[in-house]
Amino acid sequence: MTANSQLVSVKILRGLIKSGFAPTSARKMSLSELLKTLDGNFAKRLFDVVFSLTVLILFSPVYLLMAALIAISSPGPIFYIQKRVGKNFKPFGCIKFRTMVDNAEEVLSEMIGNSPQLRQEFEEDFKLRQDPRITGIGKFLRYTSLDEFPQFWNVLMGDMSVVGPRPLVPEELPKYGQHIDKVLTIKPGITGLWQVSGRNDIPYHRRVQIDLYYVNCRNFWLDLFIMVRTIGVIIFPRNNGAY
Repeated sequence: MTANSQLVSVKILRGLIKSGFAPTSARKMSLSELLKTLDGNFAKRLFDVVFSLTVLILFSPVYLLMAALIAISSPGPIFYIQKRVGKNFKPFGCIKFRTMVDNAEEVLSEMIGNSPQLRQEFEEDFKLRQDPRITGIGKFLRYTSLDEFPQFWNVLMGDMSVVGPRPLVPEELPKYGQHIDKVLTIKPGITGLWQVSGRNDIPYHRRVQIDLYYVNCRNFWLDLFIMVRTIGVIIFPRNNGAY
């Protein structure tokens, strides 16, 4: 699915706003609205914990199978932990299944050192469309987004939410400009509007706009919409922008 076909359109976003997704920051909150917001945060956290535990328990056989395939496919650890920036600029270790060779950082340094074109691509998107460091099983995990399965542990630990903005690496923060303070007022998510709207096929400035929209307009129905779209992306992963 290309960025043009999968990106949430302006008409859809306008429809969401008309349906009650308008940002509360646009008006002064009353005491009752503040209490409702607090209750909403509690409900979201409760859902995150219950849902994450359920997924980890029910899909534990898949979890173990993926771990075994990674161990067999290439030497190195099962998991890859990358520094990300969470709510209120708090750093945390984002857990993923390892999808690259064990010495990926060294290989990347050599690649971009020898190719200005690859350096520019990586500096723009922090990813390479054709990345030779990705293993065979790693390509499958990324294609189906199963590499992000271990992040449910991050949700249980309170660093992430099931639905939220993208978990950013520190180098990405300047790209968000003045919007970064707003985006980091909530926890990043395993999935979100960006993840179901074309992912890496979306120009970076649109990713920022999508994250900002979610922060301003989030509620239960929007989260439900995103989760339903996420299931579709996992079941039918073709051209979902993941690489």
